[in-house]
Amino acid sequence: MEAKPCVASLTVKNSHVLPPDTNSHGTLFGGRLMAHIDDVAAIAARRHARKPVVTASTDSVDFLAPVKEGDTICLEAFVTWTHKTSMEVFIKAVTEDLNTGERKVCTTAFVTMVAIGPDNRPVTVPPVYPESKEEKFLHEEAPKRAELRKQRRSNSKEMARTFGTRFPWNENTRHEK
Repeated sequence: MEAKPCVASLTVKNSHVLPPDTNSHGTLFGGRLMAHIDDVAAIAARRHARKPVVTASTDSVDFLAPVKEGDTICLEAFVTWTHKTSMEVFIKAVTEDLNTGERKVCTTAFVTMVAIGPDNRPVTVPPVYPESKEEKFLHEEAPKRAELRKQRRSNSKEMARTFGTRFPWNENTRHEK
């Protein structure tokens, strides 16, 4: 497969923050922002792989600045690194006050997407290569982030085994193993 530059997957999405998108504080619901993040990550990954994709993981999402009703939210995403079937996508979200023009980065995130074939099984993706200074920085640090994700996934599986599927609030199943 022929390698592609990071910029080939660049995806930009702008949205106006309206009242149904906000909480009782007049700021964008965190879950709504996370949905925007997943959406642009999927578009960038599919643009890179040219195959359907699914979300494998989302790294921590820190809300750095509020996104207020009436503001816009602009998300930029691109594939920073690939493994055999997976792609790491970097997302930056910027809020803009349309009255003043003030812009703030409200979050950054990394999402791992996996390309799937017609049988819904993972399929190989093309390699990606960085060109800009920022892309090179993200690309070089990606193996460290991938290792952290692998450790976190292992911890999550252990947590799932520990807690299982029982209903802790149900007296009949409270003491089951």
